[in-house]
Amino acid sequence: MAGATSPAAAANLAGKSGVRVVVIGDPGTGKSSLIVALATEQFPENVPRVMPPTRLPADYFPDRVPITIIDTSSSPEQKPKLIAECQAADAVVLTYACDRPATLERLSSFWLPELRRLQLKAPVIVVGCKLDLRDEQQVSLEQVMAPIMQSFREIETCIECSALRQIQVPEVFYYAQKAVLHPTAPLFDQELQSLKPRCVRALKRIFIICDNDKDGALSDVELNEFQVRCFSAPLQPTEISGVKRVVQEKMPEGVNESGLTLTGFLFLHALFIEKGRLETTWTVLRKFGYDNDIKLRDDLIAMPIKRAPDQTLEMTSEVVNFLRGIFNMFDIDNDGALLPTELEDLFSTAPENPWSSNPYKDCAEKNVLGGLSLEGFLSKWALMTLLDPTNSYANLVYVGYPGEFSSAFTVTRKRRVDRKKQQTHRNVFQCYVFGARGSGKTSLLQSFIGKQPSDALPSNSECFATNSVEMADGTRKTLILREIPEGDVRLLLSDKESLAPCDVAIFVYDSCDEYSWQRARDLLVQVATHGENTGYEVPCLIVAAKDDLDQSSQALQESTRVSQDMGIETPIPISVKLRDLNNIFCRIVHAAQQPHLSIPETEAGKTRRQYRQLLNRSLMVVSVGAAVAVVGLAAYRVYAARKNSSS
Repeated sequence: MAGATSPAAAANLAGKSGVRVVVIGDPGTGKSSLIVALATEQFPENVPRVMPPTRLPADYFPDRVPITIIDTSSSPEQKPKLIAECQAADAVVLTYACDRPATLERLSSFWLPELRRLQLKAPVIVVGCKLDLRDEQQVSLEQVMAPIMQSFREIETCIECSALRQIQVPEVFYYAQKAVLHPTAPLFDQELQSLKPRCVRALKRIFIICDNDKDGALSDVELNEFQVRCFSAPLQPTEISGVKRVVQEKMPEGVNESGLTLTGFLFLHALFIEKGRLETTWTVLRKFGYDNDIKLRDDLIAMPIKRAPDQTLEMTSEVVNFLRGIFNMFDIDNDGALLPTELEDLFSTAPENPWSSNPYKDCAEKNVLGGLSLEGFLSKWALMTLLDPTNSYANLVYVGYPGEFSSAFTVTRKRRVDRKKQQTHRNVFQCYVFGARGSGKTSLLQSFIGKQPSDALPSNSECFATNSVEMADGTRKTLILREIPEGDVRLLLSDKESLAPCDVAIFVYDSCDEYSWQRARDLLVQVATHGENTGYEVPCLIVAAKDDLDQSSQALQESTRVSQDMGIETPIPISVKLRDLNNIFCRIVHAAQQPHLSIPETEAGKTRRQYRQLLNRSLMVVSVGAAVAVVGLAAYRVYAARKNSSS
C-alpha cells in the first residue's frame, strides 16, 4: 500500500506553489558556499558575503515543487532583515561548522532560542557544514544532536555535508522541502514513537470510508480501490498479499479473514513514517481533503450561503434524521442516552470532540451517569449550527454525513420580515438572558437543563443552555438560553448588529432585592433603546426570580408599572428552588413565535412613533388638499371650456 505522488500533486495538495528556505547561522559556517555548491554542483573559490536569492526549478526534486533559497548575514546591522526573512520562511536551514565546536554550542545558546523568541512555526533543519574538516575523533552526529533535539522539538532533522566534496549537499534542501510538504510533527510523536491522536482519528475516518461493506476490514478489492484513489495505480495480488503478510508478522490482529483491520491500517502508516516515507501518509490524508493541521481543508467546508445579520441557519430534516441514526448507532447499551465513552467514540473520526470545551461542554441536560439524551444531542447540534455553522458542517462530515452544505442547513427568514408577517417558521430560538449578578440568571439556565440550584454559581462569563421545549400544540422547539454577564452588556451593545441573532430577551431580577430590579430595568431600557435605534427590536419579558423569598413590594410595584408603560407582559414570578417555573420556557418560546408582540417601547421610541404618526397625518391632509385642488382645477377648466364654446 504505497505509491509515488504524481507530478505537482504534492504542491497542490499541500497548498504550496513553492517552498521558501532561509539559510541562517554564524559567520563562516559555510552558508553561502553550501548554496553555490548546490546551484553549480562545484565548490566556489570566491563566494560573495551574501548570495542573492537562488531558485531551484520544479523538477529538481521528485515532489516537483520549486524552491527559493535565501542566504542571510548574521551581522548585527542586518538583524532586522534576518528576522524578516525567518518570519517569511517555510523552512529554516540552521548551519554550524563541523570543525568549529563553538558554532555547534551556539545552536543551543543563541540560534534556537532566538527562533523560539520569534515564535516561528517553520521546521528547522540543522546542518553541519565542512564535513571534510571534521575531526575523526569527534563523537557521532547522533550523539551530538540527540540532547539538542530533545530540547528543541522544532528541529525536523539533522544532517552533515561538505560543499567541497559535494557530500549530501542536495539532501540538505531535499529534507527542507520535505519538512514543509510532508511534515513529521502533525503525524508522529517522536518521544512516544507513535501516531498522534489527530492523525489516528483522520486515518480511522478514511478507513471507515473505504470499508464499503462495513465489515471492519479492507478486503483485497477495497484495498485496491483505496490504492487507486490515493496513488492512481493498482496493487498486484502478490503486492496485496505481501502487505498483509508484513502486517500479520508484526501485528497479528492487523489482519483477519476479511482483510486488513483498522489496527493493521494504522500500523502500516506508523511503519511508513518510521521509515521516513511520510509522503505516503500525507498523500492519503490530502486525497481525502485534509490540510497540514489534519483537518478538512477550508474550501471543502466553507459556508456557501450568504445571510443577513438577522438570519440564522437551522438543520434540515435530512440532517436531523441522519443524527438520529448516528445517535442510535452509538447508543450501544440502548438506554436512550449517549454515555461520555459512547460520545467520544462517535466523535473518534473528528480531529477532537467539539463538545469537550465551552460553550458546548455543559450546555445540555444529562442523566445521573452523564449520559446525553437524544433531545440533548440534537440541541447541542442546533447550538453549534447557530454559533458556528462551518464547524457544525465539518463535524457532520467527520461523523459520516455524505451531503453538501446546502442540503445540511436551511436559512431562516429575516427576523424583520417575521415581525412584519407577525409569525415565524423557525424551529430554533435564541434567548438573551440579562440581569444583575446574583439575580438568578445562572440558576434559571441550570434549571433548564435539569441541574439543581445548588449547582449554579453566579457566572462572570457568557454561557449557554439548550434544550427542546414541548409547546401546547404538541410541537417541539429548540430553545437556546444565552446568559449575558452584567459586565459584558456595554460591549455587547456597542455592536450595531448584536441583537440581530436574538429572538427574545428576558430580564431577570431578584424579587426581594430592589437594586436587582433597578439594574434589570436599566438593562431593559438599554436593550430596548438599542433595538429602536438599529431596527433590531426583540420581544422582551421580565422574570421575577426567587419568588420563594420575601418580595420587595416596591420592586414588584415598580416592575409592574414599567412593564405596562413599555407595553410588555407583566413580570413572571418563578422559584427555581421550589421548581415552580411558571411555564417560563414555553412562555419564552411563545413570545419568540409572536415576534411583533412584547416589543418594549421607550419614551424616546414613543415620541418618535407619535411624531411619525403626526407626520403621516399631515402628509395625508396635504395629499387630500392637493387632490381637492387638482379636482377643482379640472372642474374649472371644463367649465371654462364649455363657456368659451357656448359663446
